Amino acid sequence: MNKIFLMLLLPFSILAQSSLVDSAKERLSHFVIYDGSYQKIAYPNGDVDANKGVCTDVVIRSYRALGVDLQQLVHEDMKQNFSAYPTIWGLTRPDSNIDHRRVPNLETFFKRHGESLVTSQNPTDYKPGDLVTWRLDNNLPHIGVVSDVPSEADPNRYKIVHNIGLGPKLDDILFDYKIVGHFRYKQ
Repeated sequence: MNKIFLMLLLPFSILAQSSLVDSAKERLSHFVIYDGSYQKIAYPNGDVDANKGVCTDVVIRSYRALGVDLQQLVHEDMKQNFSAYPTIWGLTRPDSNIDHRRVPNLETFFKRHGESLVTSQNPTDYKPGDLVTWRLDNNLPHIGVVSDVPSEADPNRYKIVHNIGLGPKLDDILFDYKIVGHFRYKQ
């Protein structure tokens, strides 16, 4: 069978997750300075400067390459359901410039509109295209995309595409920090 025919046989969810992985891995070719500062950006489809970003921007830009605007989706959900979102920033209304760039807001959005999956220490629970959130040792939130690249240390565990300060990277960090969220989101 040819490759195109085989792809037609795959369930859409597998193709969508594969596309997210490819999109996330493409982010590895970009030079990005870690900068989470507040910036006024366009809405919808707004973005900070292409050479700036944080962990959430890896996820946002990966989905945007697939035609999914998390800025607009998160903002619209927050407008309708503001009380469902964290209040740790002291805001009284949504802010389309920053809300989608905050891990706790993405966690809430993915819980509400995606699939919340088990958080475990079993590497086979984490599939390519899944989203994982952690709390780093300093309790800062972090997010990344599970890739399709196996770890050299454990071929049952996939590496993560993320930005923890040195631009988008592909690292074997799945169990390096406390996992607090595990999601699958397809639009």
